[in-house]
Amino acid sequence: MTVENAQRNGIPSPSDDVVVELTDVHAGYLPGVNILNGANLVARKGELIGIIGPNGAGKSTLLKSIFGMVQVRSGKITVNGESIVGLKADKLVSRGVAFVPQTNNVFPSLTIAENLQMGLYQNPKIFAERLEFVTGIFAELGGRLKQRAGSLSGGERQMVAMSRALMMDPSVLLLDEPSAGLSPVRQDDAFIRVSDINRAGVTTIMVEQNARRCLQICDRGYVLDQGKDAYEGPGRELLNDPKVIGLYLGTLGTDD
Repeated sequence: MTVENAQRNGIPSPSDDVVVELTDVHAGYLPGVNILNGANLVARKGELIGIIGPNGAGKSTLLKSIFGMVQVRSGKITVNGESIVGLKADKLVSRGVAFVPQTNNVFPSLTIAENLQMGLYQNPKIFAERLEFVTGIFAELGGRLKQRAGSLSGGERQMVAMSRALMMDPSVLLLDEPSAGLSPVRQDDAFIRVSDINRAGVTTIMVEQNARRCLQICDRGYVLDQGKDAYEGPGRELLNDPKVIGLYLGTLGTDD
């Protein structure tokens, strides 16, 4: 079995490169109150990782812990083998970490091109090269670069936000609820674009409320409950696991 096939089937291979690793992470927003209570996660090069779970399970907090937006009280978080705990956003971006929040993820008064330039404030010289990459995935944006982001639909704004995050050629892309607030058609489009980004070689960690759709497209999934990983495995296996169906999929996501 090739490394790629091993990844697609959720089987770790000795030659896999670990991009992101969380080990026994405890983290929270308020003193003495943890949202994550021993969370673990591994994302290898080229993988698409899905994170699902009930409301309040700590899904978005996990992403924010990686991106330095939540205080990590104990445990380890590494990117490409180096600890990133305590680093600010600009340092994390330079380490190859990109984050797309669920809301307020574009600059509405700026054009699409200006939004993309904001993603390259640390290295503006590679704008033309990275623009070619992102418009290869989001072709619709290529002919609308002068349009202001504030005039775009929710799905179009999501495309701009993901494109801006990709401008610095990240090692890992963190996506918080990419389908939230979108129409069913736009939701399907969002999942297709996430898959396109991943197929282009970007390791992706996605938090999603549409659990079934998330597990359908991800290589491996993590089910969070009360701040820790309750189940982990290949997305398709979790999708058909009776325990996961009974405890989580019965109230999460929607059938196709």
